[in-house]
This record gives sequence, structure tokens and C-alpha cells, in this order.
Amino acid sequence: MTSEEKAYIAGIIDGEGSIMLLKFHHNQFPSPCISISSTTIELLQWIKDVTKIGTIKAKKNYNIEKHADSFTYTIKYNDAINLLVEIEPYLIIKIKKKRAKLIIQKYKDVTPRNGKYSDEMLKLKEDFYQEFMGLNLQ
Repeated sequence: MTSEEKAYIAGIIDGEGSIMLLKFHHNQFPSPCISISSTTIELLQWIKDVTKIGTIKAKKNYNIEKHADSFTYTIKYNDAINLLVEIEPYLIIKIKKKRAKLIIQKYKDVTPRNGKYSDEMLKLKEDFYQEFMGLNLQ
């Protein structure tokens, strides 16, 4: 990705996107996720083409007369972390920049590769999650 593409994607995430920790399976801890919702599928497809990661899904439109079709582009797990590393310097919105930095700096340190948590690692993971959620209150 060029620096211009990284900056543009960061701008889209600043404006229309979310940087989150989400549970994708009931028995796992929340994992990094970036999502962008838009009624312009061309924009989401361009981001997917440039990053070469993620999925685009159509959202259910319950009122076709009043609402345009919309789509959500989602990036999960390591792909989300790797993209955050690329775009974090270009993020402007404080909460999103803080979330990106926290995920980049701490997520892998509190997540064992084999998924097996010692009591100490479990405490570190819970502390990380609480710190991440506490960013909303700042």
C-alpha cells in the first residue's frame, strides 16, 4: 500500500469505521476487528482490493422504499492487527488512535499462540480487555 492509500483508508475508518474487540465464537475472548459500513460498495471493494484482506457482506434491508442497500467490510484477527500497524500513524480521531495503539502494543502479548491461558495470562488478558473498554470513558 502506498502512504496515500494508507492515509485514505485511515480516513475512512476515522469517519465510517470501527476498531473493536469482538467475540466471534462463544468460547473465545474478544478479538481485534475493524469494520466499515457503507452504502457505496465500490468504496469497500476498493479497500478490499488494496489491502487484499477481509470480507464484504450485504446487510439486510428491511425497508427498501426508504433505505439504500448497505454493506459491511470486516477484517478480523491478525489481519486487523497488521492493517492497524499500517494505518495507525494516519488515524486522527483520538479514541480510534488509542484503540489501535493498544491493540498493536498489547494484544499479542496477552494472547498465547496455543490459546491455553495460565492464571497469570488470564489475568493479563482480562486487564487488557478492561483497559480497552475503559478508553470509551476517557
